[in-house]
Amino acid sequence: MEGEVWRLVAGGEMKGAIAACQQLNQRYPGYAAGWRSASQLAQRLNNQTMALSAIDRALELEPDEPEWILQRAHCLAQLGRIAEARPLALALTRRKLKNGYQFSTLGLLLSRLGLNEEALQQYQQAIRLEPADAAHYYNQATVYRFIGNFDAAEASLARAIEINPKEYEAYSLRSELRKVSPDKNNVRELEGLLQSGISDRRGEVRIRYALAKELEDMGQAENAFSQLRKGADLRRKMMRYDVSGDLDTMTSIQQHFSEDFFRHRQAGYENEEAIFILGMPRTGTTLVERIIGSHSEVFAAGELNNFAIELTRLAGRGKVSKQALVACATQVDFAALGRAYIESTRPATAAAPRFIDKMPLNFLYAGLIQRALPAARIINLQRHPLDTCYAIYKTLFKDAYPFSYTLPELGRYYLAYRQLMRHWESVLPGVIHVVNYEKLVHDMEGTSRALLRFCGLPWEDQCLRFYANRQSATTASASQVRRAIYTSSVGRWRDYRQQLEPLIEVLLEGGMTASELEA
Repeated sequence: MEGEVWRLVAGGEMKGAIAACQQLNQRYPGYAAGWRSASQLAQRLNNQTMALSAIDRALELEPDEPEWILQRAHCLAQLGRIAEARPLALALTRRKLKNGYQFSTLGLLLSRLGLNEEALQQYQQAIRLEPADAAHYYNQATVYRFIGNFDAAEASLARAIEINPKEYEAYSLRSELRKVSPDKNNVRELEGLLQSGISDRRGEVRIRYALAKELEDMGQAENAFSQLRKGADLRRKMMRYDVSGDLDTMTSIQQHFSEDFFRHRQAGYENEEAIFILGMPRTGTTLVERIIGSHSEVFAAGELNNFAIELTRLAGRGKVSKQALVACATQVDFAALGRAYIESTRPATAAAPRFIDKMPLNFLYAGLIQRALPAARIINLQRHPLDTCYAIYKTLFKDAYPFSYTLPELGRYYLAYRQLMRHWESVLPGVIHVVNYEKLVHDMEGTSRALLRFCGLPWEDQCLRFYANRQSATTASASQVRRAIYTSSVGRWRDYRQQLEPLIEVLLEGGMTASELEA
């Protein structure tokens, strides 16, 4: 019956799979693998609490089974309970796992926990056991990229493609590793794949984004945007998303967290460790993280979902809508929220006196962060609106930012973000330090010195050598931040003025001026 569950999943019949799994566990409650399947199904439905409960049933039956322990660690990580997930994952590195799948799954978990060197060892074990599995080489390449070993990443991707020419993620990642040139590129190969036909729609999306990136590198702007638009349009067709829901949430946040709300002082958790870097994606948040994270007193913890998770746990008991969650958030014990957030990041963030949380979407919670952690520093990145939106549009995100695949939706979301940040700055004057991306790349030292002063950190020259920082970088900018500062992305939107007209129209209708957009 377990095989039937996953046959139904493969056929897209989730309701049938859930019913079959429930029947399996009712008939054979002592069958641990059935509860593992229930846990994995719950994860697919984004019900992490149920997923954890199900795998705990499996562990009651077989407490020493590595695969059940691995699934439990994965559930805990998804719930933001890193302090519990981390020791389980590390303990598994000392266990004898059964097959390449288990080694690879553990590698993925370790990488998500920021333990990339340990993850690399697991992928190498997976390759040793299953050298003909292309996915293991792709996974290995992702970690090599995170730690800055691009030659090794490229070699791993070449091997993945050699084994499986349909490993489309490998082509995509390969194009992101370096800026290509007319003498060294993969354009002909990528065009050949498209001409031969790609039945996997997700694969086609990846190839079109990869081709667009390489064509742009080579100065072929019109052809690049044509491929990008086709890829983005196809990606959007595969999604169920309405940008209005996100816009309504941002409006609701401003209504509930008004100036009147902030007049009534509430005690927060007095802890000054956290430095929040937020804003729209692709605005230089990773660059600022690398600059500050190069300081001897700072640990760069990456993009953490912990604040949103802890807020939802404290304010949204039970399943509530986004609108209801915003209303409930006004009644939260902010000191408890701040304490829960700090504790949820342990032990990783205890590695240095200060740590960085670089989750861009924390801009939604800037006011709540200030209430929960009044001594925390909050930094907002700003970049030219059209450069921001174009940089987002040309990035194929894994799961996040569903507003980014059509220019009108992107424009509407950007306007809502802009209005929300103006609101936070109005009700919390002087709390948020604004960094202008263009100023940063043209005056790196002056801007960096101001950043460190705001964070209360003494100046260290090594912050200017951020590109030499060997700490892993796991965002879409993982390749760029290994390079010294560059200005070639400033004004890039001008190469696509005509193609960006639908975006420009939305921004102008939303109240932005032509002079703002032309600046």
